[in-house]
Amino acid sequence: QVHVVESGGGLVQPGGSLRLSCAVSGFTSDYYAIGWFRQAPGKEREGVSCISAHDGSTYYADSVKGRFTISRDNAKNTVYLQMNSLKPEDTAVYYCVADINIPKFLVAVVAGTTMERGTWGQGTQVTVSS
Repeated sequence: QVHVVESGGGLVQPGGSLRLSCAVSGFTSDYYAIGWFRQAPGKEREGVSCISAHDGSTYYADSVKGRFTISRDNAKNTVYLQMNSLKPEDTAVYYCVADINIPKFLVAVVAGTTMERGTWGQGTQVTVSS
């Protein structure tokens, strides 16, 4: 059974940085993607970024390109989301997600939409405010 556990998040001032971590376990092959969705109050859930465990390809929503970086540590089975130059509009609950359907995952991220499948973490709050 696949499990994902998030950590990180918190309160940061505009322009600041935060790093989210997500530990994944339970996959029997490397053909899966892991990444992040977020949901702000009153808004639809949207894809943020994902990385393929298979080949390391990374994908980003336009709203975070150039500011967020996703990376992985295979030895620790952990994925990181480094968030720089944070803006108030980045305030949301961030969810780590893992799924074997890589094409659906990256389409949701690039289109900024959601995905109704996969293994989801419990979510972590990121608040950007002065």
